[in-house]
Amino acid sequence: MVFRKPPDGGWGLVIVVVSFFTQFLCYGSPLAVGVLYLEWLDAFGEGKGKTAWVGSLANGIGWLASPVCSICVSSFGARPVAIFSGFMVAGGLMMSSFAPNIYFLYDSYGILVGLGCGLLYTATVTIMCQYFDKRRGLALGLISTGSSVGLFIHAALQRELIKRCGLKGCLLIVGALSLNIVACGSLMRPLESSSSPPPEKMCVDKVPDQCFVYHEKEKTVEENISILEKDYIDEKCVNNVPDCKQESILSKSSINVNEKDIKKKVVEQTNFCKQLAKRKWQLCLTYWKEPMVLFKNKVFSALFVAILLFDIGGFPPSLLMEDVARSANISEDDYYMPLISIIGITTTVGKLILGILADFKLVLRLDAGV
Repeated sequence: MVFRKPPDGGWGLVIVVVSFFTQFLCYGSPLAVGVLYLEWLDAFGEGKGKTAWVGSLANGIGWLASPVCSICVSSFGARPVAIFSGFMVAGGLMMSSFAPNIYFLYDSYGILVGLGCGLLYTATVTIMCQYFDKRRGLALGLISTGSSVGLFIHAALQRELIKRCGLKGCLLIVGALSLNIVACGSLMRPLESSSSPPPEKMCVDKVPDQCFVYHEKEKTVEENISILEKDYIDEKCVNNVPDCKQESILSKSSINVNEKDIKKKVVEQTNFCKQLAKRKWQLCLTYWKEPMVLFKNKVFSALFVAILLFDIGGFPPSLLMEDVARSANISEDDYYMPLISIIGITTTVGKLILGILADFKLVLRLDAGV
């Protein structure tokens, strides 16, 4: 696929808006899971460690599956992945409302919602990088604030819905709202080149030998047909030894044209599938080798360690802050909004400021160090 030069505007502004609301809708509930955490403790009566696994899975499974998510976006495109992920997030939230026990939530809320969020994050960041170059830092800062604003609003929204509709009604309503991700994803039009002709699909016969893992010499169609005929004769010889010689003499004359055509097609399809499988395997190996090369870069390795440490220490406060407040005998009536909403406010401001600074030439950008 040939992409035009990033326009840094135009339809990219629509992409910014829909990506913002996509992250707002998909990450709002998982980041504000601390409000639901208290309700799950009371509803299922499990320990705090078991119950905390629900929120941890929802926020961690998407990052752990990031390589798989990137493969899906590269193979199918950002728009189909975003639409499919919207159904995953909405379905996971609605299924969680019918959870009979905490183990059901591990699958519905933890894995299904978490994997949907991971796919959506990869899709939004990928298409954003296609549309923006000079203002990429600001664009990424704007869409990443969607998750922080979602945390701020969903924390208060979920607490109010639990008071009015109960835990089951809260999850059903939040899941229904998440279906809007499908509408947002449908607007993620890929940036393709309209002036240049589409690239010609590579024929397997034209693939160079370097793309194959095994460099064995492929047999021609005639040679494969001869092998099939020989196997047919050998089988007849085993069943009827006295007539073996006679069968071998009359074999070529007994096989009609239709049988030869069928064998020829079978051999051609076998060779095609064999070569295609070799090429796909080689491409898969190449794909997994490329990320490993990135770790040789010091900037990338430092960023990897920094994000790892941040995620390890950054998520527990949003999950456990409400429970700590309850343990300290702080009533919900003592504060106007959930405590975890404060995290949403501060992260929103920080993402906007860092997104703006990332576009300045005085600030060292990652692509300059790679």
